Amino acid sequence: MVKQLVYTPSGVCSRQMIIDYENDKIVDVKVIGGCNGNLQGISKLLVGMDVHEAINRLEGIRCGMKSTSCPDQIAKALKTIK
Repeated sequence: MVKQLVYTPSGVCSRQMIIDYENDKIVDVKVIGGCNGNLQGISKLLVGMDVHEAINRLEGIRCGMKSTSCPDQIAKALKTIK
């Protein structure tokens, strides 16, 4: 059964992240706001990926001088479903 996580990121341009997942696999990712092209690309790369693998790859990525980024916020969102 596909479950959906709606996450409100902080410290980034994006306003909302909607992640569908099933059996620890990412089914779909939608990001509202932020750098549209980059986030569409990241979202497509995440489809089919194991949640834990995605966290390992995305966690800690920074955007410029910010202490976080949209990929880092996706990792934080995914951590909430563990």
